[in-house]
Amino acid sequence: MVDTLHHVDLGLTNEDVLNMYETMLLARRIDERMWLLNRAGKIPFVISCQGQEAAQVGAAFALDHTKDYIAPYYRDMGVVLHFGMTAKDLMLSAFAKAEDPNSGGRQMPGHFGQKKNRIITGSSPVTTQVPHAVGVALAGKLQQEDFITFVTLGEGSSNQGDFHEGANFAGVHKLPVIIMVENNQYAISVPVERQLGCAKVSDRGIGYGMPGITVDGKNPLAVYQVVKEAADRARRGEGPSLIETVTYRLTAHSSDDDDRQYRSAEDIEEGRAKDPILLFKNYLIETGVTTEESLLQMDKRIADIVNEATDYAEAAPYANPEHALKHVYSEGDDM
Repeated sequence: MVDTLHHVDLGLTNEDVLNMYETMLLARRIDERMWLLNRAGKIPFVISCQGQEAAQVGAAFALDHTKDYIAPYYRDMGVVLHFGMTAKDLMLSAFAKAEDPNSGGRQMPGHFGQKKNRIITGSSPVTTQVPHAVGVALAGKLQQEDFITFVTLGEGSSNQGDFHEGANFAGVHKLPVIIMVENNQYAISVPVERQLGCAKVSDRGIGYGMPGITVDGKNPLAVYQVVKEAADRARRGEGPSLIETVTYRLTAHSSDDDDRQYRSAEDIEEGRAKDPILLFKNYLIETGVTTEESLLQMDKRIADIVNEATDYAEAAPYANPEHALKHVYSEGDDM
């Protein structure tokens, strides 16, 4: 790993960190399959989580997935998997099938939303999820409910008005919300040094009256630590936190983007050498948590899950055309 942080010192068991790795690997394998399906012309669009799984899963494991609410952004496959979504759910969304739990096939992939798992529905304009998460946190505080909200976004989105308004409101009212910016270095093709007037996204926290922390997003244990501390603060009534996880996007922005136009081969190669899944795998083996053989068996189990999810989603029916307005204006079947 990048530093000497040990999972036992964080109160995590060997089983906990193996579950973290498995969730990271499942997110990666689903994502890789989606790219293959896209290039084969079977699904229309992919927006990738590759390179950000450690930040997502480390953060998600620091929350209480039985009561907290999350407002994920479009790359957050690792977060939603921990909160109860399945490989089948995500594949149904990619194929835009009727059973897609996010929107019944109406939304693009990555527009997560699932009421039973407290995943707040997202929309296409970036960063609109920040005011939504802050609003849910306000409702929880007013009703004296025991939960916090967790919202994520990219560093490019942190320059949008919704981010600033939501963060300011959360700070003024000391709401139990964690805002996590997944800084993957590029807002589509614009590098981070052309996005910010300050050195770090977390520098903005002081302006909203909340702590701002920057952490290595390639290390799930480091992310777990800072998100757990932020969650504990929020539960004690001490208000919100702004966390910046520094990651690297291992793919193009989306399947409609060609990152070779703005990133050098050397840059991409350097990013791949620091793949968080490879780093965490090495950590688990070096600390004696598991063995190479056990992780190979895990990868095979995950391959079976992804294959089954792919086959099921591809064969599943599309929504009936007459249901286009269902869940929009009316629940009636006479439309």
